[in-house]
Amino acid sequence: MAETIVPENITKELRAIKEDLSYIKMHMVDIDSILTEEDYRALQSYHEEKRAGKLISHKQLKKEIGV
Repeated sequence: MAETIVPENITKELRAIKEDLSYIKMHMVDIDSILTEEDYRALQSYHEEKRAGKLISHKQLKKEIGV
């Protein structure tokens, strides 16, 4: 037998869904902000090279390769 659709029930369900979505949006993690282990190691390596003065500017690199 077919179930009767009651507009009030639909409205309640939609409100509950809307609240759930709001909660999820507030607590969602931005995937782009997560570092993988490889990303972390590369960042550490960059910091070490920067501290050691091993890095050169983009402008200097272009000079060195003749661009």
